[in-house]
Amino acid sequence: MSAAPRRATPAFMLGHPARWIALGFGSGLSPKAPGTVGTLWAWLVFWLIVPWMDDARWAALIGLGTLVGWWACTRTARDMNTADPSAVVWDEVLAFWLILWLIAPAGFIGQFVAFGLFRFFDAAKPGPVGWADRLFKARPGPSGACDIGWRQGFGILFDDFVAAGCTLAVIALYRVLLG
Repeated sequence: MSAAPRRATPAFMLGHPARWIALGFGSGLSPKAPGTVGTLWAWLVFWLIVPWMDDARWAALIGLGTLVGWWACTRTARDMNTADPSAVVWDEVLAFWLILWLIAPAGFIGQFVAFGLFRFFDAAKPGPVGWADRLFKARPGPSGACDIGWRQGFGILFDDFVAAGCTLAVIALYRVLLG
């Protein structure tokens, strides 16, 4: 029999550095819509750090953030005994930073539209996002327990990157069709 899922709390987050990262430095602790709150946190941090960022720094941040996030999300999902906990929002953070970087120098309205599109694709999981979400899901073993490993940790990140790709595709199509 598997252990019961564990809730994310401030005390839980403080218990390991991986949890700080995976829980978006506390933004994933929101009792309502943690993915949206994590995305809003990413947007705020984007505005704070963008003056010091160039393309190389964004690429390094997102690349390194993905590698560290893979570890952090895997570790935190294991600690929570849940394959894809809603409190884990590092996936939203990285994906939204990628979007904001690639649509730059979009203003507030463009970024707001990107936020809405990304939240739609991430929450509703249409088409390719749903496929990506199912691709790495933990499957129950003979005992009924889900073994949470590196594959599931990668899956936590992957579907959000696909949601980011869908968001960017819609924005690109809009720009091509309507200039």
